[in-house]
Amino acid sequence: MSSWHCRFLVDPDMDMDVKTGAPKADGTSLYNKRPLRRDDKDGSVTAELIIPRKPPFLFNFRFRAVATMILSGSQLKGWSEAAPDWQKYVRSPSSTTISPASVISSYTLGNVANPSGFINGTAPTVLTRSVSDASGNIPTIVVDWGQNIVGYVSISFGGASSNSSAGLPGIRLAFSETLQYLTNISDFSRSDNGDTITPGSDQIAVLPNPYTWTDTHGCTYGNQVCADGLHGFRYMKVYLDALPADSPHTTSYGSVTITSMSLSFQAYLGTPSTFTGWLQTSDDQLNQLWYDSVYTNDLCIDEFRVNETEPRGAASPSLIGKSVIMDGAKRDRDPYVGDLAVSAKTSYLTHDVSDAARNVLADLADHQRADGWIPPASINNYTLHLLDYPLWWVVCSYDLYMYTGDTAYITDYYQVLLNVLDNYYPSITNPDTNLITKGIDDSGDYGDYAFLPRTGPVTYYNALYVLALNNAATIATSLGGHNSDASRWTARAKTVGQAINNLLYDTSVGAFFDGVCGYSPCATHAQDGNSISIVSSAVNSSIASSVLSYLSKANSRPYGNSFYDNDLLQDGFGDRVYAFISYFEIEARFLSNSADSALEEIRRLYGWMATHDPQITVWEGIGANGSLYEGSYTSQAHGWSTGIVPSLVNNVLGVKPTGPGFSKWAVKPRPGDVLWAKGVVPGPDSGGKGGVSVSWSRDASEGNFWLSASSAQGSSGVISVPVPGSAGGAKASSGSGGTFAETGTETGACGDEVISKRDVATTDVFLDGKLVFSGGSAVDGFAAQSTGDGYVFSHYPIRLPELSHFKMRMSKISPPQKYVYVLKAVGRNINEELHTSAPAKGVKQNQTLLDFAAPYSSIFNSMIFSSSATSHSPQTPQTPIDTNSLRR
Repeated sequence: MSSWHCRFLVDPDMDMDVKTGAPKADGTSLYNKRPLRRDDKDGSVTAELIIPRKPPFLFNFRFRAVATMILSGSQLKGWSEAAPDWQKYVRSPSSTTISPASVISSYTLGNVANPSGFINGTAPTVLTRSVSDASGNIPTIVVDWGQNIVGYVSISFGGASSNSSAGLPGIRLAFSETLQYLTNISDFSRSDNGDTITPGSDQIAVLPNPYTWTDTHGCTYGNQVCADGLHGFRYMKVYLDALPADSPHTTSYGSVTITSMSLSFQAYLGTPSTFTGWLQTSDDQLNQLWYDSVYTNDLCIDEFRVNETEPRGAASPSLIGKSVIMDGAKRDRDPYVGDLAVSAKTSYLTHDVSDAARNVLADLADHQRADGWIPPASINNYTLHLLDYPLWWVVCSYDLYMYTGDTAYITDYYQVLLNVLDNYYPSITNPDTNLITKGIDDSGDYGDYAFLPRTGPVTYYNALYVLALNNAATIATSLGGHNSDASRWTARAKTVGQAINNLLYDTSVGAFFDGVCGYSPCATHAQDGNSISIVSSAVNSSIASSVLSYLSKANSRPYGNSFYDNDLLQDGFGDRVYAFISYFEIEARFLSNSADSALEEIRRLYGWMATHDPQITVWEGIGANGSLYEGSYTSQAHGWSTGIVPSLVNNVLGVKPTGPGFSKWAVKPRPGDVLWAKGVVPGPDSGGKGGVSVSWSRDASEGNFWLSASSAQGSSGVISVPVPGSAGGAKASSGSGGTFAETGTETGACGDEVISKRDVATTDVFLDGKLVFSGGSAVDGFAAQSTGDGYVFSHYPIRLPELSHFKMRMSKISPPQKYVYVLKAVGRNINEELHTSAPAKGVKQNQTLLDFAAPYSSIFNSMIFSSSATSHSPQTPQTPIDTNSLRR
């Protein structure tokens, strides 16, 4: 890890002198007369600055702020020296061999001796049934494996005996993710989708002598006594019974002894040691929900095997034996590209398994149709017609590039990108409206992620088109040599975005229509298009605010936000919730500086699933009253529902890639009501460990915000600190784009001065005590360049002989007047000042850190820096400041 580390903490107990003076020859800082200190043992360099928290000419009391710069290893001093305890939230089994948790006594029926004996080891469990038994109760136990799992069950039998001459005693198994749908047949099996070797239960002909049976796909006798093999489930029903069709091989009568059970776990084993990225916050519920979703996604990562995937023509030879991300652990067990829009991000942020997403994306690209259309999955031999999934392929390819830096993939499939965007979608675009219109050519027969019965200029398809075009333009620009493609796609995205606003917006409710019903817009408004219109930047902040307000009012349910506001298109749509689509609404809320509402929706949605059977794993969809939206068929371990993982990392921790493989990145925390967060976002090198580390905390009562970050060698990024009021979700003013500030600077700098666009006309900016911005513009020779949500100032340098290049500003918003007081100290390039020729123990050559903290109640702040390294000769060792003592 290598980056700049600048820490600021306010000490309200210390007074100070804010006289500005000439640089001191003895190397003291501009404001505190304390010299730089360097320790060659750990390579640290420390400088202290005395900085006023509030302008002394405006306030009667003053505070002391301490700034330190630290050269260290990949651990962030002051917050991560104590061992992190996020591991306690991890749900993964400790090994691939899993034992059952318990037998649910209330479900035990018939003649069963020692129902839990095979678990606790007290005595074998024996199921007995005689022909003369008049009770009619079939000997039954229900085994709870503790949480959803996926793999092959093995049962060790102590033998069996038959009290009839009809055959061997039969055991049947039924699997379910919930107790509600646990019956004599599984809640789902391959037979439901056409593999008819079983009726939905697995059959065993138990042999007389002790042995171990393992559930594998196939039949014991020809086409009789068959089993499905792999299952995704939590509960398993074991009962002494036989199918009439399995005669004469099995009988429903006799005695069977069970000595033990286990499961061979087949999904990705995401133990703590495998995490390349992690997250922990002050909210214990959010932490557990985050790791629950990680476990859910892990259940979907597996090797593609013929008899364990969707039986409807999905077993593609080009995928067999490769690691992939399935849609669900139970079903369909086929990799769908739309699902990767969430599940792939979850995998990138947690484990070094990017090949699982890449294999899917590359395989689908290899099956692109001549007209540019890309299949959604291997199902139906790559012929399932979905209209939206080729766009998701573009978005997911962009995510792979940005999160992993896989330039080879992008280069190999750049022509596929061209074909889908410049051939297929223009062919179904109405030239009069510039909108994708379902119904042109054969597109009317195509479905989408939920096979929705909508037609015409659907907002969802077009907003997703804008997102894909902008993503593709970024790819083209980053690769270089494709400027014309980037310009064309950017221009088209703008055109489609304008058409969405002009033609699809329903002014009566403040949200976008969802296609047409006959010749008029359908009087219904979908969560997908409305949310993605914001995420894709197709709409301005005023419309975004209106859309989110409408969704809160019309779509809120106790278990999440529904994906339609009514049942116009189909009964039940107004009460159905997809966590997949909710991810984009939650992202839209964060991007619109409505962090509190985003977190509220997360807690409501994921909290519901976490507290309802099977708990822990997240569901494919939720129906009326919080039920499983498709009953027993519903998958309750679905990767596309794990959006809480990227949501919290990208927004609450605040880390996003802005260049391929985090070569460029942004840290912009949106805390909401979270008090602190820390985590690591993996990069593409060193086994996924070369990314960005961040820790921040705030104390609203004392008005402090503290943030530290480190990045990979050679990367650069922007750090933004939230303005009070915006961080907790206050609505941004119309057209402001938010209330964060960002800065731009040369290599090695810790930041340029920035002012939020919020009420800039009444905000005065003072730089080194000198007025430089007033009445909405820069004054006295200074330049203020407007950015997306702030202003970057350029100014003359002040040189200090010993102090490393360092800039910061502090502000106080105090109606009716609003002031920003800026102090600055600039010295030699920090590259020359902070690097040692001999690295400290445990620190790689040319490693540095960046750490930033400042008053939360009085600051909007950002910085941009680049962590290129330059060797410098060591100086006299000094004792560094104890940075732990600076942590508030």
